[in-house]
Amino acid sequence: MARGYQGAQGDVKAFTMKKWFNTNYHYMVPELDDDMELKLRSDAFLDGFHQARSLGIQTKPVVAGPFTFLKLARCTGNKSATDFVDDILFAYADILKRCGENGVEWLQVDEPYLVMDLTMGDVALFRKLYQTLLEQKGTVKVLLQTYFGDVRDCYRQLCELPFDGIGLDFVEGKQTAALVAANGFPKDKILFAGLVNGKNIWRTNYKDVLERIAGLKSCCDHIVLSTSCSLLHVPYTVKNEPQLSTEIIRHFSFAYEKLDELRELCCLAELADYSCDRRYLQNQELFQTSELRTDTEVQKQVAALTESDFTRRVPRKERQATQKELLNLPLLPTTTIGSFPQTKEVMQNRTKFRKGEISEEEYRNNAKGFIRDCIALQENIGLDVLVHGEFERNDMVEFFGENLSGYVFTIGGWVQSYGTRGVKPPIVFGDVKRKKSITTDYIRYANSLTDKDVKGMLTGPVTILNWSFPREDISTQEMMYQIGLAIREEVLELEAAGVRIIQIDEAALREKLPLRRADWHSDYLNFAIKAFRLCHAKVKPETQIHTHMCYSEFEDIIPEIDAMDADVITFEASRSKLTILDSLMAHHFETEVGPGVYDIHSPRIPSVEEIEAALRLMLDKIPADHLWVNPDCGLKTRGETETVASLKNMVQAAKNIRNECKGDI
Repeated sequence: MARGYQGAQGDVKAFTMKKWFNTNYHYMVPELDDDMELKLRSDAFLDGFHQARSLGIQTKPVVAGPFTFLKLARCTGNKSATDFVDDILFAYADILKRCGENGVEWLQVDEPYLVMDLTMGDVALFRKLYQTLLEQKGTVKVLLQTYFGDVRDCYRQLCELPFDGIGLDFVEGKQTAALVAANGFPKDKILFAGLVNGKNIWRTNYKDVLERIAGLKSCCDHIVLSTSCSLLHVPYTVKNEPQLSTEIIRHFSFAYEKLDELRELCCLAELADYSCDRRYLQNQELFQTSELRTDTEVQKQVAALTESDFTRRVPRKERQATQKELLNLPLLPTTTIGSFPQTKEVMQNRTKFRKGEISEEEYRNNAKGFIRDCIALQENIGLDVLVHGEFERNDMVEFFGENLSGYVFTIGGWVQSYGTRGVKPPIVFGDVKRKKSITTDYIRYANSLTDKDVKGMLTGPVTILNWSFPREDISTQEMMYQIGLAIREEVLELEAAGVRIIQIDEAALREKLPLRRADWHSDYLNFAIKAFRLCHAKVKPETQIHTHMCYSEFEDIIPEIDAMDADVITFEASRSKLTILDSLMAHHFETEVGPGVYDIHSPRIPSVEEIEAALRLMLDKIPADHLWVNPDCGLKTRGETETVASLKNMVQAAKNIRNECKGDI
């Protein structure tokens, strides 16, 4: 399901993969077939419970709730999600039954979809599910847990249903406190109050939380203090970071430390006067004397920005005509997204340099050797626009953070992204600016090896910030503009070095989009789009700006993506069944576009015929002179053999379709 299958028993594509709400964690979209039987197939959800109990620790099993499951599932036939209600109720009733048989006191049922914009039909479905299910809970207490926002569309219904506890997010839930204050909280239920941020790594301000707890006590008889969401999204412990100074590390709270914070906050909340308690005073000292570094020059640059800093002088249609003449690319030009497979030799080169076993000069020469081989490979395959392969980069965000002031880095700060893949987000610790040239030397070298254009490859400010742990003392907009100014310097340096195509990846643009539509423009989209435009607004009309987005749902923000004013955009499309094509056509999308023609998160090799079919479907919706041909995403995680075979098939398919449609242009 996750990787697809290609072998003697058939050829099966992988399931669609999407971001988990507004995080960088991914999930596979469940597929419900018309003839599918839904039932509980094992007691695996109790394994951790039994292991903990053998150590004398009573825990609560946690399962994804039926409402969220049905809302996120994809129906592949004629049935809709509501047709599976009876089946899924039977499966969850079995979960409750087995919990009772195994001595479970509390079962936590996660329903994060409740923080989305809900229709009356959604609320009715939720009520139907739980009115039936809770009748069968027996002796098991059920905690209904929400996170990533507030439950403004269904708070009253939650309170009316016979849950034993309700978990609410007071960190990202903008209206959570107001909902509880205005409507009260049922006396027969326990409030699990998410007051400690489960998604960021900064110490909690005890003053703010204790004041909130005091307010909740006036309307809630029973309160359990909790994190705002699962601690999956933060690293394990600061104890794994001996390289960081005391002045820096004392500001951080990873998962282990957040448990200490919860314990201290519970103790302080029970005191008649906590203001003189040592734990409270030590905490408050962190927020009175900030160690965050400031750079007045950067702050002045951001303050001085005007509309001209976000606007290219020549309209896109005029630029596209100039670029087509200058670049002289064929119809349906082929390219890749950026990275090539990170082989054992590439990783060994990085490891040896990090350990001091080779000099920086040796490291860079080795990287240039990988680039030389990559350029030769792409020319042999027949790609039209080449990339240098990104062999000098450990990660598309961390690499840039290492070349920007204001960042600090962990060595053990891994968090799960999908499957067994982890990421190690850098931390924005102060004002950000570019310290030195970052990519130009490698791109210039790659360009010298070929007569074809090699794209300059950069990560955009929105993605750099969204895939970092951000500061909490300044606004998201301020941080994005600071990073945008730094990337602009790199863009202009690449242009001056003769690079005619520059790709500024914004893979995470949609990731931090507020979950409720009412908050999109006021909170995020306006300045996120401007932060991207800040990077490229000063380039010449003939310089072609590309961007890339992956593993998000874009259909509802197509006009905003067009407003980024890039010349070309590539994005993940194959796992989402190319559903975005209708939205592009409906909104008269002006940007040239490259929907991914095959899935790079699967090792299966797409056939020429499969890619041709995808291109024909695209050409029904997109003009041929606006269509690029490329994989879904970068090839960093793929093997060399499958990569070469897939790209050869992609190039051949593009040539075949190019010949078919030449007569129509």
